Amino acid sequence: MRARPTTLPGVVLLELVAHEDARGELVELFHRERHAALGVAVDLTFVQDNLARSRGGVVRGLHVQLTRPQGKLVSVVRGAIFDVAVDVRRGSPTFGRWFGTTLSAADRRQLWIPPGFAHGFQALGDGADVAYKLTATYAPEDERAVRWDDPALAIAWPRPGDALLSARDRSAPRLADAELPRYAP
Repeated sequence: MRARPTTLPGVVLLELVAHEDARGELVELFHRERHAALGVAVDLTFVQDNLARSRGGVVRGLHVQLTRPQGKLVSVVRGAIFDVAVDVRRGSPTFGRWFGTTLSAADRRQLWIPPGFAHGFQALGDGADVAYKLTATYAPEDERAVRWDDPALAIAWPRPGDALLSARDRSAPRLADAELPRYAP
């Protein structure tokens, strides 16, 4: 496994290794010591695993929890997504900056999104299955969202014209108007 730098401090892009033979392949999706050595989930424990199955074009996000921030380790097990992390921590030196990358089952890459960052993705092709590990449990009353197409963020979504969103995500506030976590150095 190798870590690749991103444009946001703390956000880590990981390239996983597949062990292949005549039967197929095995990919180690999480190994506490190896991930921690690369800066992922250091001193954190994963407490929830999610699987999101999305049709092509679906946008999920941008989501963040206000007082119980979640770190997320994102993997794609079928298809491909454009995955996005946004620093929404008010007062952060990188507030409002985002990092996006394509993740796919074929490329075996993961994205680590630290607690306090908003997360969203768009399913590419015919759709995708996205598995992600969380460092805090989901608390609906604590979840906040930022509008996926906020011009202040100018995220380069690959399929903006055929984006399918939940009613909640369609009505999310812009970054300037959203209730967001504070940066704690």
